[in-house]
Amino acid sequence: MICRDNCGACCIAPSISSPIPGMPQGKPAGVPCIQLDEHWRCRIFGQPERPACCSGLQPSPDMCGQQRHQALLWLTELERQTAPSRNKP
Repeated sequence: MICRDNCGACCIAPSISSPIPGMPQGKPAGVPCIQLDEHWRCRIFGQPERPACCSGLQPSPDMCGQQRHQALLWLTELERQTAPSRNKP
């Protein structure tokens, strides 16, 4: 599957804990990556400085849905389900 134009959901919804050029501490969930361009495409796609977690995330029909808002919802829910619990000691 090829990424949808003007989407960027996978660069917005999930948190990224590894350094990103321009975001040395990574990024929190729901915050657009600084490497997204005006067309919601990754400026460092295919480059060695792109975090491994980004290159490991591949588009799929389940994740991307039919429209950008579906991808944002799916990825936001995945982030919620996998986030460390704030109530753990």
